[in-house]
Amino acid sequence: MNCTRRDFLKWIATGAAILSLGGGTLAEAAKPNIVLIMVDDMGFSDIGCYGGEIPTPHIDALAAGGLRFTHFYNAARCSPTRAALLTGLYNHRGYLNDHCVTIAEVLQTAGYFTIQTGKWHVGDKLPQWPAQRGFDRSYTVPQGGGFYFKPIPDRFIVEGDTILYREGGAEPPPGWYSTDAFADYGIKYIGEALTEKKPFFLYLAFNAPHWPLQAPPEDIAKFRGQYRKGWDRLREERHARQIEMGIVDKKWPLTPRDAQVKAWDALSEAEKNEQDERMAIYAAVVNRMDRAVGHVVDYLKQQGAYENTLILFLSDNGGCNEGGVHGSNAKPGVPGTHESQVFYGSSWANASNTPFRLYKKWVHEGGIATPLIAHWPAVIQDGGKLTGEVGHVIDLMATCADVGGAEYPKTLKGKEIPPLERLSLAPIFRAGKREGHDAIFWAHAGNYALRSGKWKLVFKAGGQWELYDIEADRTELHDLAAQFPDKVKALAAKWEAWAERTEVKPYPAKPR
Repeated sequence: MNCTRRDFLKWIATGAAILSLGGGTLAEAAKPNIVLIMVDDMGFSDIGCYGGEIPTPHIDALAAGGLRFTHFYNAARCSPTRAALLTGLYNHRGYLNDHCVTIAEVLQTAGYFTIQTGKWHVGDKLPQWPAQRGFDRSYTVPQGGGFYFKPIPDRFIVEGDTILYREGGAEPPPGWYSTDAFADYGIKYIGEALTEKKPFFLYLAFNAPHWPLQAPPEDIAKFRGQYRKGWDRLREERHARQIEMGIVDKKWPLTPRDAQVKAWDALSEAEKNEQDERMAIYAAVVNRMDRAVGHVVDYLKQQGAYENTLILFLSDNGGCNEGGVHGSNAKPGVPGTHESQVFYGSSWANASNTPFRLYKKWVHEGGIATPLIAHWPAVIQDGGKLTGEVGHVIDLMATCADVGGAEYPKTLKGKEIPPLERLSLAPIFRAGKREGHDAIFWAHAGNYALRSGKWKLVFKAGGQWELYDIEADRTELHDLAAQFPDKVKALAAKWEAWAERTEVKPYPAKPR
């Protein structure tokens, strides 16, 4: 579509306005609409409503009118989280094969118009693209992300079954930016759902703020100089705000700075300037993503669909420490441009994951704790509250099926489907609580964990089981394994049984 972004949105709004004059809006439908927004590699403390300083007013507004979860978890990395989210199964059983169903396939049976835009990353071959897994409309990158301004080698933009843009072929129009495009096409397809007078499910999967960090220069300029305070002070300020908000308990100390990361005051002025630039680019990417969320929300309001739309917002894993301890630019281009490949490294990722330790791929809290915002004006009417109810991305399939009035099948094309591992979050939306999981589990890249009640058992690749009382010590600073060996033994046996049942084993070596 060779038009400016403003023309694109004007065209969509005009079409929807004509529809509204005809008397059909989604607000009239009995079933709620569902917008599930997943961001990529964003830390626990990056957005304003979880203690961050990056301006995220549109996301913060959803939190002010909705419910914030303080103990919600992902699966530690991009594709495992997406598989678990889409199927309601732990990711080792959730690869998109013929023995699982997606949220879209389930909701279609309840009359939903199903939409996916953005990063896919759960199968790059045609049989596993969104259009083949229950999505009526899709505008996606099957292979994942990796770019913001135009595709890179081996990545392409697909609409339905058609490749639109790829390196060496057709390129996006001038001004194209992935974050904006994923939101705009979501809006376009919502307009089609309005035309058909169907409730809709939109899975909007931004690749922001995954590396390579790239943003328009005017966006980056707004944040230059703001991070010369350094990561040490930034972590302290974020932690203080989190305590004030009630996001974290004041009895949980801020974890020490990653031992590999230099103290900010030990950097030269040139190094501080370089680091300020990297974090400014990251902040610009997050801020631009927030604006895209705002465009979707504004469109829902314009069409009278806002009140009866459940919006869920979360991240696929914690902040990412790839690219070196202090980050890097792996290509010669100007930082932030398409020709660059900027990573912000362990130094700033440690700040993103405040107050926790470790990063994406690990299953200590820094790798798996995510914000979750639930906003649904028709149901969550006392907005701005926090909930300490524990949840996991496997719960989102059950939640969508529950609120959408859909039945999860026992078979697919004559083959048995594993039962959901889940519990719906809807009782929390309606009554503030639910009967929770007996335990939730993780296994990724040789890292393993289990959380059951106040106890968390966690194993870092190459180490041994650690035990933490999460109620007293969520920042995981006081290992109680030696003090409670029987508890370790019992929880380890529970993890082993889960690993056998969900086909994690026999792949990993047995933890000591």
